Parts: sequence; structure tokens; C-alpha cells
Amino acid sequence: MSEAIVQLRDVTKKIGSRTIIDRLTLDLPAGEVFGFLGPNGAGKTTTIRMMVGLMSLTSGEIQIGGYSITNQFEKAIRQVGAIVENPEMYKYLTGYQNLVHYARMVPGVEDSRIGEVVELVGLSARIHDKVKGYSLGMRQRLGVAQALLHKPRLLILDEPTNGLDPAGIRELRDYLRQLAREEGIAIFVSSHLLAEMELMCDRVAIIQNGKLIDIRNLKQNSGEGQASIVHFDVSANSEAVNVLAEAGFHPVLDGGVVAVEANREATAELNARLVAAGIKVYGIRLHSKSLEEQFLEVTGGETIA
Repeated sequence: MSEAIVQLRDVTKKIGSRTIIDRLTLDLPAGEVFGFLGPNGAGKTTTIRMMVGLMSLTSGEIQIGGYSITNQFEKAIRQVGAIVENPEMYKYLTGYQNLVHYARMVPGVEDSRIGEVVELVGLSARIHDKVKGYSLGMRQRLGVAQALLHKPRLLILDEPTNGLDPAGIRELRDYLRQLAREEGIAIFVSSHLLAEMELMCDRVAIIQNGKLIDIRNLKQNSGEGQASIVHFDVSANSEAVNVLAEAGFHPVLDGGVVAVEANREATAELNARLVAAGIKVYGIRLHSKSLEEQFLEVTGGETIA
């Protein structure tokens, strides 16, 4: 794993007697799109507010680029670019004028950097048009350009696909993955669109009631040691269930096929056992659990929002 740009260590937030975030510990490496998921009220927005200094920590520490958000706020926040939902722009100005206006508020941003980020987000052809004529997807890309002007090491996006049509969502997703890969920054995304997060993120953290309950690697290739749900389409389901059970597995009937959890090597072995038992195997199909299925599994069926 690459160097950790962001480190959260035992981060806790209490309001009165209520614990909103409970000893949250996370590392966000460079070059990764990291998703942040949880049911409504789990503490996602509170965590983001603490990461950007809008809310104090009760205890624990957040470091960004090696600087404490509590004790070295200016140096830490200098490493951060952020968009919360839809970016706010001056619609009567052009995209370029908006970026110039923002650049004047941030020390050290040169004119050449504006040209770099415009090209980076693919807005060169429309940057001198007024923002009121931009699509939502273009406004999101302009917001990303604004957030990247000062060369942050961390980009925080809270519900970045709000209001986007499917084409805009795909455009933003592909761009963010490219950005993480080519610019080597850490991208922290909070969203309720599980299917989109599955396509966008390298890993996701799932929190519930303020506690980290799981981290899932979404880009890990299935290997010999990684189990999947395997569906066997066979000539005799009951006999097949008995054969697989005798091999020490726990098969179930699922929609006319026999389903069992097994890794790559075990799948080949089970197929051989079925054939040796005189059972015809018409097909073998792997079923990987979707992020939605995994989320509902670890949260006990709580809905996300």
C-alpha cells in the first residue's frame, strides 16, 4: 500500500452524553479512491466535518500529510481540497473567471496552475463560457478543478454525484479514478449510491453507530485463496448436495442450482467429485456479492442514506 496521506487514530466525537463517532481509525493512502459508507445517522458527515476542521474532536487525532488537524490546522488544511454536494459557483461568470477569483484567495496559486487544472478536468473547450450554461456534470468538474488548484494531497467529496444524470455520473467516476491514478492523491468519497461506489472505489469503509465495522477491498482480483459463491448446474440436485456435504462444505439449493462457498482450487475439486459420483455438471458460475449485498450483510439490513 502507498504512503498514508490521511491517518485517523481513535477519533471520537461526543455531544453531551451521546457518542457520535467512537474510536474511528483509518488510513487513506495516496493514489486510491476510498469510499465511506454507513446507514443514516452513522456519523459520515460528522467525520468529514472533523477532517476539514469544521467540528472539533473530543479525543483522538487526525493527521493529513503528516500535520495534525487540531494542532497544525493551517498546514493540515493546506493539503485538502473538498466539495460538499454541489459546488457553489458564480453563474454569471465564466468557468475561468471563477477559478481566477478562487485562486486570488489562496496564496501561491499561479496563473499557469489554472490552465493545468482546466486541462486536467477536461474543460478546455468550455472554460470561457458562463457557468450558467454548464451541465451539472461540467459544474462538478469545475468544482473539482477549483478544489485542485492548490495541489492538495487529499480530495474530499461528499455526495459528488447528487443531481447528475447517468452519463454525468459515469463521466465523474472515470475522471476521479484517473485523477487518483495519475496525480497520486487520496480521494475520500461519501455517497449513498452503492452501485456507483462499487465501480468508483478501490476500498470502502462501512461505519454503523459511529463505529468502523468493516473495510472492503473492491479491486482485489479473485485469487486461489479467496472464496466466492459457486453455482453448480447439475443433473441431480439432491445427490449433488449430498456429495458436496460429504466433502465438508455447506451447499444449498438456490433457484434450481446448487450453491456453495468455495475458492478456485476447491471448485475444481468439487467438480471432480460430482463427475466421479456420476452427476452431470452442465455449468459452473461464480457469483460475487455486490457491494449492496455486502453492506446489508454487515449492517444487519439497515438502509443507507
